Amino acid sequence: MRKNLVHISGRLVPENEAKISIFDSAVMLGDTVTESTRTFLHKPFKLEEHIERLYKSLKVVRNDIGYGKEEMLRISLEVLNTNLEEYGASEDCWLVHNISRGISIAGSDPTSTSNEATVMIFVQPMDLRSWAPFYIDGCHAVTPMSRAIPSQSMDARIKNRSRMAYTLAEAEVKLIDPHAQSVILDIYGNVSENKGGNVFVVTGGVLKTPTTGNCLAGITRETTLQLAKKLGITAEETILQPYDLATADEVFFTSTPYCIMPATRFNGITIGDGRVGPVTKKLMAAWSDLVGLDIIEQARNQLKD
Repeated sequence: MRKNLVHISGRLVPENEAKISIFDSAVMLGDTVTESTRTFLHKPFKLEEHIERLYKSLKVVRNDIGYGKEEMLRISLEVLNTNLEEYGASEDCWLVHNISRGISIAGSDPTSTSNEATVMIFVQPMDLRSWAPFYIDGCHAVTPMSRAIPSQSMDARIKNRSRMAYTLAEAEVKLIDPHAQSVILDIYGNVSENKGGNVFVVTGGVLKTPTTGNCLAGITRETTLQLAKKLGITAEETILQPYDLATADEVFFTSTPYCIMPATRFNGITIGDGRVGPVTKKLMAAWSDLVGLDIIEQARNQLKD
């Protein structure tokens, strides 16, 4: 059994001793910004970029935690390196940051707290088993009834832990197919994002993805666009609608844990010829080259355990 240590507001404690108040704004208000970084071969992938985005979220929600990005990087690496001693050579992990405003004071001002921000940093094993079959067979992408929170209410670039909207969307698509992956639309019927990732289509050899006007500015999304440029694949950030997914040659999702997850059906409609397409395969191979391991093999090996 792993002896995980967790960082809680300046203290490194065993996981079973890591506690926060039931009155913390994370619990009372869902007032928490977050980041999830993963490792490849025990090395954190783009940790600095994740911390940069974390501090942008903190700035927009007006939560000053009292120290800067360099100190956060130092603490994060301390948590990661301390816990990596418990991981085998072929095992990777998440490095997760959750930061709330602190203990809420009931009253007219929801931003009022009785202490400083609560900083929570921990690692967890990178469990890829639920996604592993999709690399070969593709997943079923389904649009839920629920819509994405409009950017006028909360900008999707603020990465936060208020996940009720995503959870409802996932519950709805699971009614259609227990293994379905959501394609959440915005209030105008445009494609927004997945519960934890971005959406891409390939049509006529052109790679397309929604702009960040209505979806998270994903680091995996950005990396995929960079890889596409290196491979000479034309890419566009544009408005997409369900029609574009139904008529696309290829569809895939991007997210931190799995990098690229192909989809071969959309709302019951076969995408392209029903197989993972050539552009998607090129990009998955490019991801493997970039991170120094076969991302498909790593995920599928977990199914053998």
